Amino acid sequence: MTAPTVSPAPVAPALRPRRDAELPSRFTRSAAARTGLVRDTADVHSWLEERRRAHRFRVDRIPFTELDGWSFDPRTGNLGHRSGKFFTVEGLRVATSTDGREQRWHQPIIRQPEVGILGILVKEFDGVLHFLMQAKMEPGNRNLLQVSPTVQATRSNYTKAHKGADVRYVEYFTDPRRGRVLADVLQSEHGSWFFRKSNRNMLVEAIGDVPEHDDFRWLTLGQIGELLLQDNVINMDARTVLACAPFPDAEGVSLHSDTALRSWFTTERARHDVSAERVPLAGLPGWVRGEHSIDHEEGRYFGVVAVGVHAGSREVASWTQPLFEPKGEGVTAFLTRRIGGVPHLLVHARVEGGFLDTVELGPTVQYTPSNYAHLPPAERPRFLDLVLGADPARIRYEALHSEEGGRFLNAESRYLFVDTDEDQAPLEAPPGYLWATTGQLTALLRHNHYLNVQARTLLSCLTSGAVRL
Repeated sequence: MTAPTVSPAPVAPALRPRRDAELPSRFTRSAAARTGLVRDTADVHSWLEERRRAHRFRVDRIPFTELDGWSFDPRTGNLGHRSGKFFTVEGLRVATSTDGREQRWHQPIIRQPEVGILGILVKEFDGVLHFLMQAKMEPGNRNLLQVSPTVQATRSNYTKAHKGADVRYVEYFTDPRRGRVLADVLQSEHGSWFFRKSNRNMLVEAIGDVPEHDDFRWLTLGQIGELLLQDNVINMDARTVLACAPFPDAEGVSLHSDTALRSWFTTERARHDVSAERVPLAGLPGWVRGEHSIDHEEGRYFGVVAVGVHAGSREVASWTQPLFEPKGEGVTAFLTRRIGGVPHLLVHARVEGGFLDTVELGPTVQYTPSNYAHLPPAERPRFLDLVLGADPARIRYEALHSEEGGRFLNAESRYLFVDTDEDQAPLEAPPGYLWATTGQLTALLRHNHYLNVQARTLLSCLTSGAVRL
């Protein structure tokens, strides 16, 4: 008679803490560090200048007929690449209804349905987190070369649809064995110019040694914060990733509870009816196509143009492409107040035609003033004139930053934090606006599609220590 088989006792699964309690303080220490592997920010400028000399960069405006691989579809007029990859420029018809007030407009829009990777590699040196930043050329940047994330690539880029070189370090963001994920969230791009476009915003702590390359440098978060005080140094893609970093909630109290904030935001999404429908670019009402550009008949908003690019440091050395070019410099600002001694920001629930879901939270002001210069004061956007006429003593932060240089030409906005009082910005905010703390907003960035890219730029200035309210 054989003995009965005894099954081994089941092994209890290993349980882990839901959150790394030490991680926010590690980012805080890095934000306080003004020196690291790179001695100071003056050395960053020397490095950028050296990379400019090492590579040949040139961007020329060209007529649409000189686009190589790009053409207007004979049926729809949409502008696309012969590979079917990258992106297309199409038409968009938008209709909104909010509390019985309706708006309608048509515009060109960039459709790029693939999800890209915006990733920064993180590693600790001498007890301080450092961030691997890239000197990257983008054709739309006025100064071309800016400090960028470790990886800034569409799926077409990192799968080499352009038949170019490999995207350096992308394996750290596509292979889980390479590092420890510190943040990974889908965030929108510009809802005014992209149709439902999202990117993975990722922070990954590297395991083991990371190979060096001359186009990359390890910087502390504090050094990045110092560079955010300067015009057109840290690019948009780096700013949006840094905003998603885990930070401690230093306030703990706020005018509105977290539940009340989320309920208000849900109400805002529910009270706006938005219909955004892709339509042919050909014959788009209000827009005129010429030899070199597609422009609005009133000369406002933005145009679609074409450029030829030469860039020795990119995966492909030369190419042509369309770009969107705004008609003026933008102004993007948070109004701030100390409420009960706690700093608060006035957020705005914004409707943009390209958002995935009706509204996202944006700064108090996010406009191109020249688009509204013809309007009487009563019809101009709320709080715009307050920011434009702000007493310099009330401006806590001001810098000029480029928008996404891979799709937009000379798109720059003046970013500000402006202190206000009860007379200028009352605690009982107007419809569509609400006071929230930095901690409340950074907590929302653990989730997809709450804050727009302009709000994330301003939050990156706070979390990096560039400005203190």
